[in-house]
Amino acid sequence: MKAYPLKEIKQELNHLSNEELQNLCLRLSRFKKENKELLTYLLFEAQNESGYIKSVKQHIDEQFDLINTKSIFYIRKSMRKILTHTKKYIRYSKKKETEVELLLYFCQKQKDFKPSIKRSTQLQNMYARQILLIKKSVATLHEDLQYDYNLILEDM
Repeated sequence: MKAYPLKEIKQELNHLSNEELQNLCLRLSRFKKENKELLTYLLFEAQNESGYIKSVKQHIDEQFDLINTKSIFYIRKSMRKILTHTKKYIRYSKKKETEVELLLYFCQKQKDFKPSIKRSTQLQNMYARQILLIKKSVATLHEDLQYDYNLILEDM
């Protein structure tokens, strides 16, 4: 089956009633967990971005507590998984401030993690890539925010 372009889908959605749109959204949410999570963000958490950031940080904390520290392999695997989830939450928001805030938090947790990430080149590279990504995102923000975030980056 060929997927239609977004423009045609948008035009078709304009012809539907509110009830039909609601049914389409609910049906869409049944197919993938990510669709349901995105709808949850848009309906309940988009109005309170600081609360959303706080809940994601709490989720990151919980995931870091669950990391198996017996082997560096499990540590790397778990940190990649946490980073993937963090980036998914950033994608839902689409706000640069949220992106910077969450990636800074992830990097801080990674830096403070015991055993140290210095034992693994891959973990050090992951940390360095995220710092570069943060710097790139900070450059697009307002000057006041840039200054605040650059101070935090210098400490890291």
